[in-house]
Amino acid sequence: MPRFAANLSMLYNEHDFLDRFAAAARDGFKAVEYLFPYAYTTEQLAALLKAHGLQQVLFNAPPGHWEAGERGIACLPGREAEFRDGIAQALAYARALDCPRIHVMAGLVPAGQTRESVRATYVANVAYAAAEAAKLGINVLIEPINERDMPGFFLNRQDQAHAIVAEVGAANLKVQMDLYHCQIVEGDLAAKIRQWLPTGQVGHFQIAGVPTRHEPDVGEIHHPYLFALIDELGWDGWIGCEYRPRRGAVPGGTSDGLGWMKPYLA
Repeated sequence: MPRFAANLSMLYNEHDFLDRFAAAARDGFKAVEYLFPYAYTTEQLAALLKAHGLQQVLFNAPPGHWEAGERGIACLPGREAEFRDGIAQALAYARALDCPRIHVMAGLVPAGQTRESVRATYVANVAYAAAEAAKLGINVLIEPINERDMPGFFLNRQDQAHAIVAEVGAANLKVQMDLYHCQIVEGDLAAKIRQWLPTGQVGHFQIAGVPTRHEPDVGEIHHPYLFALIDELGWDGWIGCEYRPRRGAVPGGTSDGLGWMKPYLA
């Protein structure tokens, strides 16, 4: 049976961020993920996880200047020292929150450069992150993201991500398979799951309805079929609910849209 983690950066926006832990627990979630923890202390976050019986399953390493439009710095030449400082910060949070995995965003290909010209920088940075995380028993994830949502993002396809994992050769480097992004870029989701999940290189799933990124019970993906397939293939990890509730940030907006999940909470 699939296990779902609430993405607190997208869900429960009717609440202040620190109040979203309680809201997720009330709705039956046992785990949470979100983009970034760094605006809060590890003590604050750890206390909320403990108080509400939640497991922290994922967050992102620092992404560079997010407000200025940066979406990771792993592929940016000349930012290696900043990248390494960010990995140290992320791992300190992961250790304090007992979080077994962090996502390292690749970043946008710089103007005037190509994916091929920045690939060596990306591979070296990812290898460094995996080596540092391995010392703490933590997995590093890389995620293909569609260019409709993030134009110029370095990593877009599952095969690209798996090639990087194979090249680095670190047992704790995995692919974050977001079915929303995968459907937009590649489609043929069942075949992609059958191809990649048995490799042992998929470290996390995420979901959202396509094309609107709302609840997974609307749009062009029949998620119950995919959940059954993931079960059939023996997946025992988490599926992150990284979608925008249809009703938005109105009172009860997230909870009212969780009807799709009730069969999995029974």
